[in-house]
Amino acid sequence: MEHINFGQVAKSYAKTREDIPVSLMDSLYIRGVFFDGKKVADIGCGTGALTRKMSMRKAEVIGIDPSKELLQYAIELNRSKNYSIPYIEACSESTGLQESEFDIVTVMRAWHWFDREKAILEIKRILKEKGTLIVIDSGFLTGSEEVEKTFEVLSKYVSGGLKPAGAKAESKQRINGFPIEWFDEWHKNGFELSDFYRLNYSVTFSKEKWIERMESVSWLAGLEEKVREHALQDLKVSLSDHEPYNIPHQCNVCILRLHQ
Repeated sequence: MEHINFGQVAKSYAKTREDIPVSLMDSLYIRGVFFDGKKVADIGCGTGALTRKMSMRKAEVIGIDPSKELLQYAIELNRSKNYSIPYIEACSESTGLQESEFDIVTVMRAWHWFDREKAILEIKRILKEKGTLIVIDSGFLTGSEEVEKTFEVLSKYVSGGLKPAGAKAESKQRINGFPIEWFDEWHKNGFELSDFYRLNYSVTFSKEKWIERMESVSWLAGLEEKVREHALQDLKVSLSDHEPYNIPHQCNVCILRLHQ
């Protein structure tokens, strides 16, 4: 599976990946997921958008990510937003965290990049007995004029077309964006599905912010810098100047409880 170095687009990633729906934390709360006083490991944390949400809910949270560049922005946001969240440069398959230490492990927009077999074993190792794994994915939906024009332009620069990211591209069948084989893998490793649901929301962008958002998507993040710059300039010329862009998004949340 191809791995994308998001560190080379860390600046745009930090500025445009804060689009977590306001309803997410409340939706977890009403389903019995409480963060107050809980030890949480956010694996694949990127620039820390979800870690900050959980810290606001009084979780004792730590962020894990293999990208030094993304973590540098997470640390800068700590300072600017007055957080003290610790971050560790490590991968999902070998976090370096202590065994049976965490009540909750969260993974947002990252499970499809993991070596899943190894990541599941590592998550089981660091979770407490009957701990909780929350896997979240979110992104913009197709259909709007701006998104369709974006796809039309960017497809010219991406070899093989605009495929789903990471392991999603290898899957032939998905439920709310999650490959069906993930559920079988979780079950075989002792994780019982507690809830699986969808949140619909919209994010408003200026033209400039939308183009910046596109720089950090996996299709462009994996391109050579000059090709990426050319694609973004083409997109700038092609998109409408009529602002704002109200882009429909979807957030899919899977809550799993460890029973083995």
